[in-house]
Amino acid sequence: MSQEGCDLQKTLEKALHKMPTLGKYVAMRIKKTLSIVYLLLVALMALGTIVGKYTSVEMAADQFFGAWWFTLLWAVGVALGVAYFIQQRVRRPLLVLLHLSFVVILLGALLTHLTAKKGIVHLRQGKPVTTYSTKTGEQQPLPFTLKLNRFRVSYHAGNMAAMDYASEITILHNKQVEHYQVAMNKIYTGYGVRLYQSSFDDDMRGSYLAVNADPYGIPVTYVGYALLFIGLVGMLVDKRGRFRQLLRQSKAQRAAIVGLLLCIFAPTHAQTALSQATAAEFGKVLIVYNGRICPLETFAIDFTKKLYGSQQYQDYTPCQVLTGFLFWPSEWMKAPILKVKSKALREQLQLNEYISPMRLFGQQGYILGPYLQEAQNQQSNMAKALLDVDDKMMLLMSLTKGDVLKLYPYVTPNGQVDWFAPTDKLPRTMPVAQQKYIRSILNLANQLAHQGRNDMLNDLVHKLQRYQVYYGGTTLPSPLALKAEHLYNHFPFTTILFMVNLTLGLCSIFFLAQRKRYVYFTIFMGLAWGILTFTLALRWIINGTIPMANGYETMLLLSWLIMFVSLLTTRTLKLMTTFGLLMSGFMLLVSHIGEMDPNITPRMPVLNSPLLSIHVSIIMMAYALLSLTFISALAYFLTSRSHRKGMVQMSQQLTLLSQLFLYPAMTTLGLGIFIGAIWANISWGTYWSWDPKETWALITFMVYAVLLHPHSLPSLQRPRIYHLYCLCAFLTLLMTYFGVNYFLGGMHSYA
Repeated sequence: MSQEGCDLQKTLEKALHKMPTLGKYVAMRIKKTLSIVYLLLVALMALGTIVGKYTSVEMAADQFFGAWWFTLLWAVGVALGVAYFIQQRVRRPLLVLLHLSFVVILLGALLTHLTAKKGIVHLRQGKPVTTYSTKTGEQQPLPFTLKLNRFRVSYHAGNMAAMDYASEITILHNKQVEHYQVAMNKIYTGYGVRLYQSSFDDDMRGSYLAVNADPYGIPVTYVGYALLFIGLVGMLVDKRGRFRQLLRQSKAQRAAIVGLLLCIFAPTHAQTALSQATAAEFGKVLIVYNGRICPLETFAIDFTKKLYGSQQYQDYTPCQVLTGFLFWPSEWMKAPILKVKSKALREQLQLNEYISPMRLFGQQGYILGPYLQEAQNQQSNMAKALLDVDDKMMLLMSLTKGDVLKLYPYVTPNGQVDWFAPTDKLPRTMPVAQQKYIRSILNLANQLAHQGRNDMLNDLVHKLQRYQVYYGGTTLPSPLALKAEHLYNHFPFTTILFMVNLTLGLCSIFFLAQRKRYVYFTIFMGLAWGILTFTLALRWIINGTIPMANGYETMLLLSWLIMFVSLLTTRTLKLMTTFGLLMSGFMLLVSHIGEMDPNITPRMPVLNSPLLSIHVSIIMMAYALLSLTFISALAYFLTSRSHRKGMVQMSQQLTLLSQLFLYPAMTTLGLGIFIGAIWANISWGTYWSWDPKETWALITFMVYAVLLHPHSLPSLQRPRIYHLYCLCAFLTLLMTYFGVNYFLGGMHSYA
């Protein structure tokens, strides 16, 4: 071979040798650029929620999340992701399906953004309408003529809490007439549009329906959701998948896992009052309170807690406190029962922590008066403290006048049952004798109380109870619900459980090496789980709906799920008992000391959907599992510095445990988010509105999803880096659950 031929052969060999290196370089550049775009998307979504707080969620959705550059950034991210995925030559069908689902979902979102038409149609009873208004005020034609026949609001029995809003409409299209009722969670679909109940006129003769026409985006998006569901579940069942490998590894290594040590510091009279027995009889009288009919003792407990900060004032029961203010107002207004929480306010007004209500009245009148108008226009802590004390005084005034005591049912001529307070304006159709009874019964009770005639007073209360049964009819709670509420009121199950769980969790650490004794802690956790289950069941019976509609109830559910998962896994992963006790106790503690409202109230009409229960349950399961990855990370850093053989082995097992929680957590979080999107689409016509809660849930999903890619990010294979990332990622979960509720607000805020 000639010299030129040899040189050419060497050149080709060098080029062939460099080709893999060039491919790796391109892949590295794609991965680096993709990482930057990914981080930028997460950061911009977080920034957008803050922008929405200081402008409006609608403005942020339109001008920030709906901007062309934000859409372009998503498109660049998808292109880079597809390029990197192809370059990695991924051939496993489930992985391809899972990642393809995100591309399809984003394609559906793009189609919705570009082609969907949305607006509002205002209907007045009997007037036909053929157009609807867009956000910009333009009039667009409807594919039919629309007419409102009647709008109505249905209420929960015996009170004015709305149960549903419904518009009875007629649709005329090419001489075809169709009658339909549009209500919350009940939409009209036809002729390429969907109609949703949105709002109504004050005179109840007009209704606003949301109009949504999205023939391309919704079907494509739903296909993406279906692929996502299959991919997420497949991630758990795939025999070749990482999760199944971890399960096999955990069975081969049944080593002990160390828990996290948490230090929790747990937390006089001369008034005239009824006897406890007589006050308890008063507590059985029914009242309309918080939008529902409940025993007076429930109102008495909340009344005492609002004034005093605790439901027990000295030796008096809540019912004694309530009836004391009702029958002996002058004496009880002098009792030091009103708590002033703010130290700054106490110093400014020279008040003690506990004062008598009369202390707020001086020679110049009501001492809070000069500050109230200014405080109503401010958001400072001092202003909030001032308004809080004023709210307590307004509650006292309402009670002593009888304004809040809606004790008297009346059946109207049309068969509806309304409840009245003695100071309300009574209907003209009400018989005179009944009006006199309502006006005089409390005055007569007052006289008997002052005379000490408890026997006659008890008889009077029993007659009032029979009056309520006679006129209350179907609006009254069932006997089972009343028994459940009485039991719930008298036993502070959750308060006891948070102290017991935290105490047992701390004690269990000292019995880690004693297998026979340690099992008792598992038994105690099973009992605690049973008690919490019973508590949730009581709330369900009382309100008639699954208890997961507000922040307090979801914290109870989260604690329930943590203990449930711990009980299921403690046999294989021994120290899940310690984890479960400590984490569930912490969640119950947060619900106890936080600003969450434990009151049982009717749900908003839009929440009366079976998809809500599924959505919240799955999301709470995800949060519980992700919380356990956080605990594992904390425990890892507490034990990793030790060089003892047992501690080193425990540190290794903590990484395995965390990853075992991570995969089902991501599956449930993904399912929960997109089931929520389907529910939103069914309820109000849009499956994604960039509300702060759903945006931060997506951020949490994207941040934790990074942990599922250790092959692309080799540094995550190092336990220290992995657990450090888990600690930081947990901040997004805290922001999703607490930060949105207390800082950002939005439709999903239940602070």
